[in-house]
Amino acid sequence: MSGFDLIIFDCDGVLVDSEIIAAQVESRLLTEAGYPISIEEMGERFAGMTWKNILLAVEKEANIPLSASLLDKSEKLLDARLARDVKIIDGVRFALARLTTQRCICSNSSSHRLDMMLEKVGLKPYFAPHIYSAKDLGGDRVKPKPDIFLHAAEQFKVSPDKVLVIEDSVHGIHGAKAAGMRVVGFTGASHTYPSHADRLTDAGAETVISRMMDLPAVVAALGEWSGAL
Repeated sequence: MSGFDLIIFDCDGVLVDSEIIAAQVESRLLTEAGYPISIEEMGERFAGMTWKNILLAVEKEANIPLSASLLDKSEKLLDARLARDVKIIDGVRFALARLTTQRCICSNSSSHRLDMMLEKVGLKPYFAPHIYSAKDLGGDRVKPKPDIFLHAAEQFKVSPDKVLVIEDSVHGIHGAKAAGMRVVGFTGASHTYPSHADRLTDAGAETVISRMMDLPAVVAALGEWSGAL
């Protein structure tokens, strides 16, 4: 018994090493559009956000109009890169094999992209059919809003305070905390940066790990601590 009724995994940057690929594609598109930004800054500032919300944030900050065509262009380029290059995060299979608590995925990525990535790295059988895209709830209900996390809890008929979320982004942690859930931060993907762990802790993560192999022990420890309250 872990002390939790459900473990929710983010996908990008937690299960698959996709955030660095997104940062590469999106930084190039923004730079070409007149907003120079490095791959590292993309990861630090925008990891976990949808491309649409990134564009809106950049437009507001820089006061430059960004073509609507960038939405479709990014999707096509990123899907092609992910289909070719995305890899599983080290230690994920080890962790999943040792966690007996029911689990699911809650992501801002689209359902078709989730399906493609999880199929490519062989993780779909570990989660199907419990793979949830916030975009399926509506474009205005993505993280950092709590909607997708609450939706998952409803599907499993569990209380939010008995749910543990694994997230790599500040935006994801804010959404999970707003849903009333506990959070472990993860910094083991390629887009990590020097202040990553501190930012996840400041956002509300109870602890932060950099190796997915450490997750089962952390889940057990957090569950025991919860049970002692």
